[in-house]
Amino acid sequence: LLLLLLLQVSASCSEVVTSFETSCPQFFFHETPPNEAIEPENPAWICQHYKNQYYFATLYDRDLRIPVYSAYIYQPGPGKRPKTWMVEPQLMGLTYPKWMMRDWTLLNYFNVTLEQLSESQAILQDYKNLTGLNRGHLNPSGHHGDSSSRIATFTLTNIVPQDEKLNGGAWNNYEQQTMMRKTQGCNTTYVVVGAVPGNNYIAKGRVNKPSYIWSSACCEVDTNQRKAWAVIAENDKNEVQLLTLGELEDVLTHLYRRDQVYLFDSDCPRE
Repeated sequence: LLLLLLLQVSASCSEVVTSFETSCPQFFFHETPPNEAIEPENPAWICQHYKNQYYFATLYDRDLRIPVYSAYIYQPGPGKRPKTWMVEPQLMGLTYPKWMMRDWTLLNYFNVTLEQLSESQAILQDYKNLTGLNRGHLNPSGHHGDSSSRIATFTLTNIVPQDEKLNGGAWNNYEQQTMMRKTQGCNTTYVVVGAVPGNNYIAKGRVNKPSYIWSSACCEVDTNQRKAWAVIAENDKNEVQLLTLGELEDVLTHLYRRDQVYLFDSDCPRE
């Protein structure tokens, strides 16, 4: 039984890597991730991998236990929303399996305690009994066209505590309707969606509640033509503000108070 289980889970993995440029650059326009201006003090670069394939990339803040951003290619399609949540064993250390798996599998078969797991990342328990907040996907399952890619988005490293009304309202409207409208005529649309850390926490201070959620897109219409757009939302209001890519980068530069933020390669239009 153990061997069978190991064979099942070995098909699904998420790899903690040293750089996106060398490990899973395909999710970034011109293979260029955002610059270091939004990097946290204690980062983890995760190539989100499931059933022997990479599906997206996540920069994770180990201290705040939330993703900084997730990057993916927009390929929506019909299908059921998954229900199973995964965790990342490699955040506990590279000696652990590369496989994205359910927490009970890790606890029961790899001699790991819930305390060990919870030190390295958010766990399902952190998101229990929330008031006015949801488990908010950065990379939404609905932006993917098959069941494996949708399941891959159900890792807690792709989740932030998001205002319930925003998540089910204006943000959902952006993800489902505005994106579909904006991507008309696009051959490939690269997306980077992120969260700005806030001053509040859930789970007795374990998991940060972001102050803002943002999303940016760079679309290749053809070899010579590109378009870009962005949005930002305060994480306590049901309201999304549409911006140019350049405007979002300037807002994030102000919010992070570090160097100028660049989310995409310079070939993406900022206007």
